[in-house]
Amino acid sequence: MNYDAILVVSFGGPESREEVIPFLENVLRGRNIPRERLLTVAEHYYLFGGKSPINQQTRNLIAALEAELERNGPKLPVYWGNRNWHPLLPETLRKMKQDGIRRAVAFVTSAYSSYSGCRQYREDIARAQGEVGLSQSGLSQSGLSQSDPGAPEVDKLRPFFNHPGFIEATVDRVRDALQVVPAEARQNVQIVYTAHSIPASMANTCDYVKQLEEVRRLVSEALGHGDDVHKNDALVYQSRSGTPAQPWLGPDILEYLRQVKAGNLASAVVVAPISFISDHMEVLYDLDVEARQVSDALQLPMVRAKTVDLHPKFIGMIRELILERMNPELERRTVGLLGPRADVCAEDCCPAAQRPQGARVTR
Repeated sequence: MNYDAILVVSFGGPESREEVIPFLENVLRGRNIPRERLLTVAEHYYLFGGKSPINQQTRNLIAALEAELERNGPKLPVYWGNRNWHPLLPETLRKMKQDGIRRAVAFVTSAYSSYSGCRQYREDIARAQGEVGLSQSGLSQSGLSQSDPGAPEVDKLRPFFNHPGFIEATVDRVRDALQVVPAEARQNVQIVYTAHSIPASMANTCDYVKQLEEVRRLVSEALGHGDDVHKNDALVYQSRSGTPAQPWLGPDILEYLRQVKAGNLASAVVVAPISFISDHMEVLYDLDVEARQVSDALQLPMVRAKTVDLHPKFIGMIRELILERMNPELERRTVGLLGPRADVCAEDCCPAAQRPQGARVTR
């Protein structure tokens, strides 16, 4: 398969206090969210000067990927488009079209299968293509002349939760965290894997939980914390939003820390955010602020593992995913029991949940 560019697709975030409210309004557009909720989430950003780290983290990821491709190929230009804040996907696809890009492969900064982590990004790309693929006369993309070929084609790379590069990088991050646990608290350390909570109705129509459990198992086994050694390693959730009446995946990380202390389940915990690839706002606020406050109040030693971020094995994985999509004969490498996801998702996979209120807005 021939491609002439790589598109990195991320969530996006504000980079100043002035951008916080417009960003949140953009995230919540078309949703019946109380203004009070928006202002509450805005305060999370103001704690960090109004700047989400996610955009700079994406810039750093792109720089590392460009260096990897320069060393080892393929030497393709890398573009960047966000779902919710500048550079927005329509802006990026318009620039790609101006540069003569006809077909790109997209790396989305989400490792798992779910509506919000996979399908919604594909819908965002398609919507941006629809905007860019309109000529000045208003013709649809299929009606454009040869002199105006419309938006670039974009093929999304497969979910990578069980790729060796992701697992090995995660193992290294958790191992580093385990070594930081105070010596006097190491007799019974529990690894608490955290993932972004989603509505139960969304989880019931995708493999999100199954994939997370597989990552938990693979990482714990690699660290000697497998089920035969430490039966109390756990998968919990964070960053829940929505009305209390709507079921979401649980238990919540804060609730679980209290259970650990009350049941004397561990002498210390290592919190490993395995559903995120960088230490963006949800990691910084929900774990480094809220979870830290709870663990300190409980006098429960807690170390938070870093995300994979710029780990060389993770950056190398991105290159490998690009190469396998360019050459269908290459092996789709995975570890564990679930095997590789298909390159092209089924039309009916990972449908959206029915969410009357509430939305994830802290990145």
